[in-house]
Amino acid sequence: MDAGRYHRHFSFLKFLKTERGTLVFDNFKLKVPIFGIIIQKVAVSKFCRTLSTLVKSGVPILGALEIVGKTAGNCVIENAVEKVRVSIREGQNITTPLAKAKVFPPLVVRMISVGEQTGELEKMLSKIADFYDDQVDAAVAGITSLIEPLVIAFLGIVIGGIVICMFMPIFQISSLVNK
Repeated sequence: MDAGRYHRHFSFLKFLKTERGTLVFDNFKLKVPIFGIIIQKVAVSKFCRTLSTLVKSGVPILGALEIVGKTAGNCVIENAVEKVRVSIREGQNITTPLAKAKVFPPLVVRMISVGEQTGELEKMLSKIADFYDDQVDAAVAGITSLIEPLVIAFLGIVIGGIVICMFMPIFQISSLVNK
């Protein structure tokens, strides 16, 4: 490789380490066709499970959201959780900024709203987390079942190629001997 390619590669990695680069990459990960949905479901499940555990343990909601935001593992979700924290501090509810962030599916926002209104937020968050854990398991199983035939076909082609490469010299030698 030439020096320019190394420089571009290094610049890209350097950009990913910046705050803006991390945000762009995390946003990209959420929008990747098949895997983005799985990443989003894992993040929603993680958010709900962690927030449920913290609220159930008696941690104040603002402190719980701060912890959940830092453990999100995705800047887009972390920013959404920070907006929720700010809106709660200003006296608003949880669901309005969650809906505006468009990171959390409408079902999650509605269920959190119901949990907030009924006073059973931690139970609702736990149910959401269970639901999304099941969704992730089903999605991963589906992807695995789609990938298996491709892997088998690839291995068949590789092994077939090796067998042909092994027997071609033998066939060539036998044709020379028969002449």
